[in-house]
Amino acid sequence: MGVECGFRIALSGQRLFPRGFCGAVVLLTCLMLAGTGKLRAQSSAIPATRAIIVAVEERPDPALAAGSTQRGYGRQADYSGSARTRAIAAGLARDHGLVELSAWVIDPLHLRCMVYAIAASSDRAEVLSRLRSDRRVALAQELQEFDTLSTPSGSLAAASSASSTDQYNDPYVALQTGFASIGAGQAQRLANGEGVGVALIDTGVDSTHPDLKGRIRGQRDFVNTPALDPGSDRHGTEVAGVIAAVANNGVGIVGVAPAASLHAFRACWPLVAGRPAARCNSFTLAQALGAAIDSDARIINLSLGGPHDPLLEQLLDVALRRGKIVVAATPADGRPFGFPSGVAGVIAVSASTPDPSAPGNAALRAPGKQILTLEPGGSYDYASGSSLAAAHVTGTVALLLQLAPATDSTALATLLKHTSQAQPDQIDACAAAHSVHGGRGSCFEQPSGIATTAPSFDKH
Repeated sequence: MGVECGFRIALSGQRLFPRGFCGAVVLLTCLMLAGTGKLRAQSSAIPATRAIIVAVEERPDPALAAGSTQRGYGRQADYSGSARTRAIAAGLARDHGLVELSAWVIDPLHLRCMVYAIAASSDRAEVLSRLRSDRRVALAQELQEFDTLSTPSGSLAAASSASSTDQYNDPYVALQTGFASIGAGQAQRLANGEGVGVALIDTGVDSTHPDLKGRIRGQRDFVNTPALDPGSDRHGTEVAGVIAAVANNGVGIVGVAPAASLHAFRACWPLVAGRPAARCNSFTLAQALGAAIDSDARIINLSLGGPHDPLLEQLLDVALRRGKIVVAATPADGRPFGFPSGVAGVIAVSASTPDPSAPGNAALRAPGKQILTLEPGGSYDYASGSSLAAAHVTGTVALLLQLAPATDSTALATLLKHTSQAQPDQIDACAAAHSVHGGRGSCFEQPSGIATTAPSFDKH
């Protein structure tokens, strides 16, 4: 892939993979156990193409007390499966010539998942075929890679001289063209996202940024690579800013839902330090999705994309059945595809100016070009891509859920589609909020301030 990956991570301190071989580092990053941080691997280079994920049904050991539950296991930091399932995992490794590199329990699916390395002389497709025929196996698949979907798009020029608006004292709000074009300021006359939680599955987030003060309710790191500082990650910080940057704090910008709370789950890592491009894999995303499902966040934002993935799609199905609203970015051509945007029930979002070669599709559209947002270290800059478009929709959904908490994913997607602007073809946060509000009020009235509490009308 041509990217230098110079960090070391091994019990012995030995470099596991050659420099520049980031495909292998994808595997390396996922070797860290979520609870224990232990690494079980050979000290030789193992390409990511030799890695697979296998899952078996997780059941408690017969000797456990009757009151013990699977959910209880999930709260134990070092829980990697019952003795029964660990024995099954060892048997699978022995019978199929595998080396277990790491393992974790996915409580919502009642599965113990293992990352195995296959022998260098084995064909991965044949190994997976044999495993899928093994009655002990619930799932067997490749360890797949996923990429975040934004790019830098310019520099912040002359922002310090920008004037504020009557509604906000945030100096850069006049430069937020995406925020203005969806009527976010007018929508905030009715709601500001207060009481709505958003699970952001992404890179790390700079929680010390002044425009995120009080917005980050909790953070968890499923990458666990000491050499990579989560607070310096750009992509997650950019997405968080669009969703929930603090309003009227005298600095920076305003989020679409400035009072929403964020649960930051770090499942992706930057390909180059200081750049927004980042990568995740099946292992890190599965852990983050499990945590998001168990959290009280109502919305899950996934500004990333990649191939279809059976394990991750099972987790999304559980999330949707539990009432989570999943918002996902589409690939660059604007067509919902793969994980997560191609999964039924997910609200897929493309940029407002899609690839001309892409035909009409079911994806919502939102601003995704030259979006002013947060950067690590308390700074601001522009970024582009469907990652930012998805963030605009997530913020809008937070406003709508504050107004009508019982609304489900299908109803929200329909509402946003029906209230979308014709020119440009994109969501209209103000029109959607007024629709939920019973059509009262106007999106053309000059807003005088943002809502501080939920309005008192029927929320069902």
